[in-house]
Amino acid sequence: MNLTTLPVIDLLIIFGYLAGMVIIGVYFSRKNKSADQFTTASGKIPGWAIGLSIYATFLSSNTFLGVPGKAFGSNWNSFVFSLSMPLAAWVASRYFVPFYRNTGEVSAYTHLEHRFGAWARTYAVVCFLLTQLARMGSIFFGIALSLQALTGYSMESIMIVVGICIIIYTVMGGMEAVIWTEVVQGVIKTIGALIILALVVKGMPGGVSHIIEIGQADDKFSLGSLIPDFTQSTFWVVLLYGFFMNLNNFGMDQNYVQRYHTTTSASEATRSIWLCVYLYLPVSLIFFIIGSCLYAYYQTNPELLHQVQMQVVMERLPNGSTSELNQLASTLSAADIGDKVMPHFMVNKIPAGLLGLIVAAIMSAAMSTISSGMNASATVFSVDIYQRYIKPDLTSTQTMRLLYIATTVFGLLGMLTGVAMIGVKSVLDIWWMLSGIFAGGMLGLFLLGMIAKKAKNTEAVIATIIGILVICWMTFSKQIPDEFAALRSPFHQNMIMVIGTLSIFLTGVLITKFKTKS
Repeated sequence: MNLTTLPVIDLLIIFGYLAGMVIIGVYFSRKNKSADQFTTASGKIPGWAIGLSIYATFLSSNTFLGVPGKAFGSNWNSFVFSLSMPLAAWVASRYFVPFYRNTGEVSAYTHLEHRFGAWARTYAVVCFLLTQLARMGSIFFGIALSLQALTGYSMESIMIVVGICIIIYTVMGGMEAVIWTEVVQGVIKTIGALIILALVVKGMPGGVSHIIEIGQADDKFSLGSLIPDFTQSTFWVVLLYGFFMNLNNFGMDQNYVQRYHTTTSASEATRSIWLCVYLYLPVSLIFFIIGSCLYAYYQTNPELLHQVQMQVVMERLPNGSTSELNQLASTLSAADIGDKVMPHFMVNKIPAGLLGLIVAAIMSAAMSTISSGMNASATVFSVDIYQRYIKPDLTSTQTMRLLYIATTVFGLLGMLTGVAMIGVKSVLDIWWMLSGIFAGGMLGLFLLGMIAKKAKNTEAVIATIIGILVICWMTFSKQIPDEFAALRSPFHQNMIMVIGTLSIFLTGVLITKFKTKS
């Protein structure tokens, strides 16, 4: 099976989109004569374009595919993550944007060395780079999952082709190409989401009222339990996780911090954050609605539901007999097949011409986040590792060469991480878990440096070590043998981000207060 399974019109749209992204990279390559241009576009991008690009980075293929899969498999509990964004955006626009604009440092982590020493900066950089690899890997995996169903190509091959296109335009065009391609990609994927929603509703017998009826019967619209229980994914667990994760995104993530320097003023940077929030909140809700609509659609089309179930069981038991496959299919829950439903619907129910646009939308959802991740990772590696520890006196030509090489290497590493993720149950779950682990310590240390003005190096070291131990305990507590089950963490995995951050921050504050009193 190959790409000829797609109609010619769809192929033309897909290849036209990929060619357009590369052309944008070639166009902006003429401007890339300095590291400042490559990393911050010389600070001349309008705020509305930055807002659209931040929105496009948020709206990754994890949202495009993982969110409908999550809504199909459970409910709207994960939408609470989006509801936490306005509060995190307010904190970022009030405190973080002026802070970064005043420092003038392109790296988000240089400040940590001024506060606590080189170890703090290096620790944050390592956490950031691991977070980026987890993000890029999960997005490569998500796009390969959907395009495999459409093209018949292996997931590895899809990751390589898409990855090469991203590397070309990101390396050639730098940050300016990343931003303007994201503006285009943000528009394409929003249109794609609306088209999918319209097609599902149109194909549903009984229309919207029947979708609501089925959704209410199976509790598909719930935002989670309001009980103050932190051992399961309640409303409060996702709200806390979302607040801390979005605070990390807006306040510590190089992807976003770097954009604050690409605008002409601090007020423009602030406007870009709020534009992102105003766009992301309703559009992320659309993806949850799509998941609920798909659930109702497949409940009323049991033959299509069975096809998806058989697709999943054949991946799990490739050599199983018919009776074994049917038996396993009967045990699958909605959560087991959630990520497969959207690609299946696209293959079977989206007409020629529109399918190419939807594929381009999914590719744009992946490419926008990966390209910004590659550029940010290369910037951090160049400024915080290579020029800090290996060769501080680089010439302009050497700096540009380093940025080109680093961008390419991080793109390739992201691809390899995606390949390693093949077979995971929920792409959204794996991303949330990995990002929470790596980002928790980084945000806790940063907040300690910004808020606790009297905290010094010793307090920060002790607090970070305690925080890392807490994060490791919560992450790996399931591996603790049954005889020591009482030592396992009782908290839901999304609380790793919350408790890890607070462990570092509060420990540092308490030690500082104790030292000043004694």
